[in-house]
Amino acid sequence: MAKESVKARQLKREATVARYAAKRKSLKEAGDYLALDKLPKNASPVRLHNRCKLTGRPKGYMRKFGICRNQFREMASAGKIPGLIKASW
Repeated sequence: MAKESVKARQLKREATVARYAAKRKSLKEAGDYLALDKLPKNASPVRLHNRCKLTGRPKGYMRKFGICRNQFREMASAGKIPGLIKASW
């Protein structure tokens, strides 16, 4: 489980990226790299990292579900992910 401050920082970065997305795109198309350099560093989407939506864990992230492998396994075993069944043979 990630610290609350780390999860909050990630949410803040996501909001900053969304806020400056249109401006960054227009500056890149115009080739104005000096103005682009004056934007906040956290406005760059490269600084984002995929994190589990439930725990905030940065590793073992599964894009299709938006959660880490540990939570995926628990939820799958509990039957909380629709259409997913455990294989047995």
